[in-house]
Amino acid sequence: MAENIFLEVVTPSKVVISEEAQIVVAPGSNGEFGVLRGHTTFLTSLNTGTLRYKDPAGQEKLIFINGGFAEVLPGKVTLLAESAEKKEDIDLARAKKAKERAEQRLAAKGENVDFVRAEASLRRAIQRISLVG
Repeated sequence: MAENIFLEVVTPSKVVISEEAQIVVAPGSNGEFGVLRGHTTFLTSLNTGTLRYKDPAGQEKLIFINGGFAEVLPGKVTLLAESAEKKEDIDLARAKKAKERAEQRLAAKGENVDFVRAEASLRRAIQRISLVG
């Protein structure tokens, strides 16, 4: 059996996870990428999406990632995310309300609406909802 790789997910306010994983699959800006121990070194930016990894016991774990950067080394993957939440920490009701608010802002088409921000908020809410539900 292959050796595990060390995975860290860090935001500006906390360490979300710091543990070993069999495999890591992350939402890179050029598409998803997968990493096993011994992978070649690279850096990439991250899109909003779902980080999937298998813990040493083979259980799949899911984490919401809101942008940032990833550093891949042969024995370690570090994700520096703007924000990140474990699947079990996502509040589904809150995510649904955030989706509604973003949709209302986009539908309003007023001069005071920041459409880029509203679209980003909508993407985050949809990703959280799809991850949990």
